[in-house]
Amino acid sequence: MRVLAGDIGGTKTRLAIVIHDVDGVHVDREETLFSAGFSGLGDVLDASGLLEGEAIEAACFGVAGPVRDNRCAVTNLPWVVDGAALAEKLDLPRVRILNDLEAVGWGLDHLPADSLLCLHQGEPEPGGTQSIVAPGTGLGEAFRVWDGVRYLTCGSEGSHADLAAADERECMLQGWLAAQHGPVSWERVVSGPGITTLHRFIIENEGGEVSDSLADAMAKGDPAAAVVEAARRGAEACV
Repeated sequence: MRVLAGDIGGTKTRLAIVIHDVDGVHVDREETLFSAGFSGLGDVLDASGLLEGEAIEAACFGVAGPVRDNRCAVTNLPWVVDGAALAEKLDLPRVRILNDLEAVGWGLDHLPADSLLCLHQGEPEPGGTQSIVAPGTGLGEAFRVWDGVRYLTCGSEGSHADLAAADERECMLQGWLAAQHGPVSWERVVSGPGITTLHRFIIENEGGEVSDSLADAMAKGDPAAAVVEAARRGAEACV
């Protein structure tokens, strides 16, 4: 079976043709495009060139946002990804739309052991509930529950819960953000844009300077990446 699969994020759209046969599942071709350069997923599919050649038999997309009735308004992108419209475009009986972190959850059990890295050793609880957290352009969250036979994955928009300040400094941060945005979610802080938000908070409230080289790098490229790189070089506010 030839399947068109995609991971639709606020910054990048990753697409692949996946082959599922007697030898298992493997990626045949893949493309990554920057989402902001397109008006919708249909345009990205056309530009990718993946629709050329042998016909696909199924399609599924993980999308960064809440999915309702097989349709998703992308949280950090002005797109609506509609399964019915895509099915018509691709001439398929159905196209499945999933929350992107739900898609990750369903795929975890199929990863080889060498794809996993332990960040902090704990004591696994057989059948225990598992969390999935993915900071990126936004903050993706999902969870997996054991049904007695296998793990089932549930999407979650927990990143939009209110930030829970834990000390005086975080209360200052929360108040500073609330003055600009109103209610402050976890995604405001724990994400790519959150890195630059924290940097700006420190500069404005705790002192420090932005070097000319950092300001230039932030203006010309990804600001969060520029802050991280400056932190690696020891820039105090960035650290």
